[in-house]
Amino acid sequence: MPAPTESGDAGMGAGADTGKGQVMVDREFSIHVVGVAYLNADGSNRLFAVRTCRPGDPIELRPEPKHPLDEHAIAVVDQRGEQLGYVPADRAPWIGSKMRTDPVTAIFQEETRGGAAIRVRIGEGAPTLPPILPEEVERDDWDAVDPEGPEFGA
Repeated sequence: MPAPTESGDAGMGAGADTGKGQVMVDREFSIHVVGVAYLNADGSNRLFAVRTCRPGDPIELRPEPKHPLDEHAIAVVDQRGEQLGYVPADRAPWIGSKMRTDPVTAIFQEETRGGAAIRVRIGEGAPTLPPILPEEVERDDWDAVDPEGPEFGA
């Protein structure tokens, strides 16, 4: 079964059998980049690299089979060649297996609290950014004042 997406669905597509004899064409999902707080081997700052990225910028996913801690590690690299971090360890084996059999592309989605999110597409075509939802604004009683003023004539 495919790895679940951020929203919890199974991210069906890219030739995946739906269980009903149907085959979906593409898979697209968002993932959090881990390890952003660490420095790169050359001393460059990953968080600074994240902050220079813009939504939609191309991202390269580089498998690191000789990584000393995880043979499934996949580095997340921006268009300037700066490493932003890694694909989470629980997703890396599945994404790595897809990279060996299907086209996999990624774009920068957004800076998040303590890291970044990327959008990944498995299958033909480019990933698309999800719609931006308006931020919920906290309101207090002063924001809800009657526009015609109080009844007591102030």
